[in-house]
Amino acid sequence: MSEVVPASGTVHWIGAGLSTGSGLAVLCEAAERVRLWHRTEERAAEALAGLGLASRAEPRAYTPDALAADLAPGDVVVSMLPAPGHAALLALCVSERAHFACSSYVSDAVLEQVPAAARAGVVVLTEAGLDPGIDHLFAHSLVARAREAVGDGTPASYSLTSYCGGVPAVPNDFRYRFSWAPAGVLNALRSPARYLEDGAETTADRPWEATRRHVVDGETFEVYPNRDSLPFVEQYGLPTAWKPRTFVRGTLRLDGWLRAWGGVFAELRTGDDARIAALAQELAATYPTTDADRDRVVLAVSLDVHGGAGGDWSGGYLLDLVGDERESAMARCVSRPLALGVRHILDGSLPPGLCRAAETGARSQEWLAELAREGVHFTLRVDQ
Repeated sequence: MSEVVPASGTVHWIGAGLSTGSGLAVLCEAAERVRLWHRTEERAAEALAGLGLASRAEPRAYTPDALAADLAPGDVVVSMLPAPGHAALLALCVSERAHFACSSYVSDAVLEQVPAAARAGVVVLTEAGLDPGIDHLFAHSLVARAREAVGDGTPASYSLTSYCGGVPAVPNDFRYRFSWAPAGVLNALRSPARYLEDGAETTADRPWEATRRHVVDGETFEVYPNRDSLPFVEQYGLPTAWKPRTFVRGTLRLDGWLRAWGGVFAELRTGDDARIAALAQELAATYPTTDADRDRVVLAVSLDVHGGAGGDWSGGYLLDLVGDERESAMARCVSRPLALGVRHILDGSLPPGLCRAAETGARSQEWLAELAREGVHFTLRVDQ
């Protein structure tokens, strides 16, 4: 692995979608130069004005060639593009020895470029948003606390659940509003989910069919598994002496969601790709998020360990934020941790190669303390 390329102080933020929030303002304070790249220079300027950053960042019209011409070694490229666009941006970063950051899961196309990035001294920061991102921080912190209390070598069983959702602050009949294209939500529901339940590997071919009620701070929600939870057993550093009873990462919805979406599920069971694409457009038109609506983000991560002979430990984190007229809750919760990660690239504290949102308990608690000071509030519960 090469030495990390010293940060130049310039940040290129690519895309000004709905997750671009106050994190961009944080970077305007931390970086020497910030450039916002959008479809046109006019759209970029409008986005900066809307964020109150018109004089603090430079608008740019985004094309890959235009970015390549402006990129220098040590610059940081923040990709707010849809996940399939990350790999091409990372390839450009590696060739120009610029650092890369995004809030998305690590894709195979990104992962295969990590060795070249490490050799070039380039930081590849991923999974540094809300989910994935803050959920990782919560989980690592809980695991570290439980390991200290129970002991790595003590035989124990555990249950870890991590549920996150963006929902309307004021519930509607549909129990949901779309702030971006519904296709992603629908396609996730069509993808099998793998998790651990009662100590056994379980697959839900139709994740919504595994929906159950889940009480958070006295309020009832509905939750279902999402994606593949199993790789995170190792990523979260759970001791091998502890055996899982339950391990699931999933999606949280308002109570009544399962019933309200009955017609959607019927379409998902029988519709082909063309029909699902048309359904996505219909839902976007019927249940949009308007300027008058406020969103709510709820992230609940819990860990319960039973070690026997009095060796029990239980803890949980809860983040529950509502957006306001200045910024949506989702934009705050995605952009703030991402900006925090970029600041750590700028100060040289991240190594070259692949980095996710902090991957140790101690580092996670440092990140969480920083986020709390900057307006991403949450609570911690510990029972022993």
